[in-house]
Amino acid sequence: MQKIQSLAETYKNYFKIGAAVTVEDLQGLHGDLLKRHFNSITAENAMKFGEIHPKEDWYDFEKADKMKEFALNNNMKMRGHTFVWHNQTSDWVFLDKNGREASRELVLERLKEHVKVVCNRYKDVVYAWDVVNEAIEDKLNEQYRDTKWRRILGEDYIKTVFEIVKAEDSEAALIYNDYNNEIPYKMEKTYKMLKELVEKGTPMDGVGLQAHWNIWDRNLIGNLRKAIERYASLGLQIQITEMDVSMFEFEDRRKDLVEPTSEMLYLQEMVYDNIFSVFREYKDVITSVTFWGVSDKYTWKDNFPVPGRKDWPLIFDVKSQPKASFNRIVDF
Repeated sequence: MQKIQSLAETYKNYFKIGAAVTVEDLQGLHGDLLKRHFNSITAENAMKFGEIHPKEDWYDFEKADKMKEFALNNNMKMRGHTFVWHNQTSDWVFLDKNGREASRELVLERLKEHVKVVCNRYKDVVYAWDVVNEAIEDKLNEQYRDTKWRRILGEDYIKTVFEIVKAEDSEAALIYNDYNNEIPYKMEKTYKMLKELVEKGTPMDGVGLQAHWNIWDRNLIGNLRKAIERYASLGLQIQITEMDVSMFEFEDRRKDLVEPTSEMLYLQEMVYDNIFSVFREYKDVITSVTFWGVSDKYTWKDNFPVPGRKDWPLIFDVKSQPKASFNRIVDF
């Protein structure tokens, strides 16, 4: 039987190869895949504010600690995901003791304490933090997303948050992370924001492209190349942070498939081949590539944007076996 080539070993001279994980992924077939093919992991949910710090006086480190232990035991590093995001943040962060909206000073104090505790617990294994997540507004005529973080902390909040994290961890790469930021309209808004932050001396090291893509996007490769060059021109490193290649366009709501068609699998194979060709071309600025999941057995796309619809966006199938997409990206 032919030995399957290790993905991480194949790309060791290019960039880190990561996967988003749950605690359940650390054992069984997924655990075996992680040990063999990956040298970086991201907590899919376990390090988000609402998960790790659900109450003001209580942290829940259990899941993140298991991930850290797994990483250290298997010579891996971790990406810390994520400090400031408009989703999955505990309500108490934004409320005072009377249940009214908290002051800027109180929210800043809480954020500093949170960052200090989390950074100091995990910075020995974390090589990059997603400091601020999804701050750019999707709507064409607005620049920033209206969030409680922005409303309470003020217009300059992103720079402030990066400075807070830098004060606690001076070694890890500090990343701004977003989705669709390779699509021209959002790329321009993101570039404008990042350029302003860089010019203000923000301690930001890179930009994360979430890379939630699909097999039907004919503009993907051109957009991707332009986005990488645009962001790299600011002196920023690029991290591919949450990659999957869905079988469905976002607007597609079909629910009739129980497995992908041969056409879908072939298109996916070609997309993965093409995007990894671009990644290799820009290895001087791309420092890590992370899949948002381990195999098609479980993926967040099974419930988004259509709840309960199975999707097959990764390079290992539902039985944790390598797909043709895998073969394409290790054999180049």
